[in-house]
Amino acid sequence: MATQTILVTGAAGNLGSHLVRHLAERTGHSVRAMIHRKELDAETASLPNVRSVRCDLAKPETLDAACDGADCIVHFAGLLFAPRPEKFLPETNVTYVKNLLVAAKKAGVSTFILVSFPHVEGVSTPDNPARGGMDGAPDSTHARTRLEAEKEVFAAGRESGMRCIALRAGMIYAKDILMIDAARWLARRHLLGVWRSPTWIHLLSLPDFNRCVQAAIENASASGVYGLGDDRPLTLQEFLDTACAHWDCSRPWRAPGGLFPLAGALVEGWALLTGSRAPLTRDFIRIGMASYCSDTARMKRDLVPALKHPTLETGLRLL
Repeated sequence: MATQTILVTGAAGNLGSHLVRHLAERTGHSVRAMIHRKELDAETASLPNVRSVRCDLAKPETLDAACDGADCIVHFAGLLFAPRPEKFLPETNVTYVKNLLVAAKKAGVSTFILVSFPHVEGVSTPDNPARGGMDGAPDSTHARTRLEAEKEVFAAGRESGMRCIALRAGMIYAKDILMIDAARWLARRHLLGVWRSPTWIHLLSLPDFNRCVQAAIENASASGVYGLGDDRPLTLQEFLDTACAHWDCSRPWRAPGGLFPLAGALVEGWALLTGSRAPLTRDFIRIGMASYCSDTARMKRDLVPALKHPTLETGLRLL
């Protein structure tokens, strides 16, 4: 296998930083870690085949040097935990992708991988899983703008011949994943709650996610949309109950669903008043309450035929 130069955007972020370390430590590829304000952690920055490049996706003129000579781009970067995401997501989820695609085409990048999620197809369940369609009508701004970004990516691929991939990953779990760490923190303080109505989710362990991305980079015949998930979808309520038992914490309390959008509105309001972050928003609740499940047949055919952690039971130690 020929070595490649991989540009990872959002490399100082949560998932991006894990992928950078995986590629640097387990493959022979050279990794360009795109950063903006936040620096790479010292351990990752010290790896011999990692080089950080500072760019601003809002400023297209900063992207040419980062893309020049890159064989593949894996795009994570975006903005989270800010109030009123409906105001900024059209820019961060769509315009930023457009800017990066222009630079990628100019540089002759051969592969563009967008990390996405199955919510872009709207509500899906084990009986009616997401199958890679592009005509979904999701409720949340997060999902609508990510679907628009996917369409921009594939349009650019048709125009330029660039190999384009959207990886629609389910809920990625492991230690040091922000959502998992937040749930554990809340659970240990008896603050973790969830709505009563069951919501289907599709899990994927962090090691298996990293393997899927690596396979998408290295398998030259892989293209299009891939649903990423393990072998047993379950409900969010079942996942949290199981995780809390593993952490030796009380079962999450149940509450009427209508309380959670209200909580999101209150957190957003406080963030707007104080200029602080908003870990919870109404749109985040909207996407969180939507069931999602993917058909993973293409993933197993083209990327990872057998997962290291095919169920939560086999991956529970990662929590």
